[in-house]
Amino acid sequence: MRTLKVALLGCGVVGTEVARIMTTHAADLAARIGAPVELAGVAVRRANRPRPGIPDELVTTDAAELVKRDDIDVVIEVIGGIEPARSLILTAFEQGASVVSANKALLAADGSALHAAAAAAGADLYYEAAVAGAIPLIRPLRESLAGDKVNRVLGIVNGTTNFILDKMDSTGAGYSEALEEATALGYAEADPTADVEGFDAAAKAAILAGIAFHTRVTAADVFREGLTEVTAADIASAKAMNSVVKLLAICERSADGSRVTARVHPAMIPRTHPLANVRGAYNAVFVESEAAGQLMFYGPGAGGAPTASAVLGDLVAVCRNKLAGSTGPGESAYAQLTVSPMDGVVTRYHVSLDVADKAGVLAQVATVFAEHGVSIDTVRQQGREGDASLVVVTHRATDAALSATVSALRSLDNVRGVASIMRVEGE
Repeated sequence: MRTLKVALLGCGVVGTEVARIMTTHAADLAARIGAPVELAGVAVRRANRPRPGIPDELVTTDAAELVKRDDIDVVIEVIGGIEPARSLILTAFEQGASVVSANKALLAADGSALHAAAAAAGADLYYEAAVAGAIPLIRPLRESLAGDKVNRVLGIVNGTTNFILDKMDSTGAGYSEALEEATALGYAEADPTADVEGFDAAAKAAILAGIAFHTRVTAADVFREGLTEVTAADIASAKAMNSVVKLLAICERSADGSRVTARVHPAMIPRTHPLANVRGAYNAVFVESEAAGQLMFYGPGAGGAPTASAVLGDLVAVCRNKLAGSTGPGESAYAQLTVSPMDGVVTRYHVSLDVADKAGVLAQVATVFAEHGVSIDTVRQQGREGDASLVVVTHRATDAALSATVSALRSLDNVRGVASIMRVEGE
């Protein structure tokens, strides 16, 4: 049996672990695949860094030349970003190689084109590692639930933001303080924008929605709101409701089955909800389907070794397909459902207002909610030196109705400001 050759693009935290596992577990991988698998080249940006366990002769700074080699069977891409990753992957397909990728940003932006290129080449495109690290999620959605109808995917898909919000909840720390600790522990990048502004989670939500609903969904279709505006007061309000704040990715099919929505934003969820107990940098995702019911996937959502585990799982599957002369599942977008904007999403809301502390203000505020068709569930008011804090929790309403309500509230003389707006989920 011939040896299958693998090109590795990127040798950072994840790439280093991929190379290590391929080397130390070579015999096991060969037994599981049915043929030996060999690391034939490693493309890096800087060749002069020490890379223990990787022979110098395998290291190259010419990634384009590596993927053009006609003896490469599989390309593993863990460099991230849009370019040069996209060009390198397309070149790999042109050469007949299959691709294993962890690149959520690229897949969320241009996944359909990559799938089309893979299909044209008779090659595989696998990307379990692009969402939720080591947690098996893509394959269950794409294969195990292929005969079922998925209606909702809800979860925590970014470990950095979950660590920050968990720290704010458990210690009373403010956002800046919690972010500083996340950075010191290595959970947050030096530039945390992709995580804290929700870009990372939005890319993952697009991938999950596309697979779950058999519809093309891109990152641009996902409503995105980060957690930089979440305050200690929001966390305290959640505690008063026996709830906790989490940054959630929510992908839903409409009741009539014709539309889907995908959104990422902070939300309050009851402490009795299983997602409320997902601590630290862990991820967890609920999948709700008609036949299987509610499934929960939980585990480490990032890190070198966990992500490498998902990459190697894909490598085994792709190599088996190579030996069998077949390919695995490609893109499934036959449903072509309409991707709806956020305006029509229905949920509950927690609205915190700074108002004048005088008679009639509460009635005035309640009238505005009623005029826009937003029903109030509970109200909590606390006075302080001529002003008051007014917290309103609504019944379910559309996002458009809530937005119109808030605009009208801001125009009231007795409303000093809208301190925060947060969605309430899981009830």
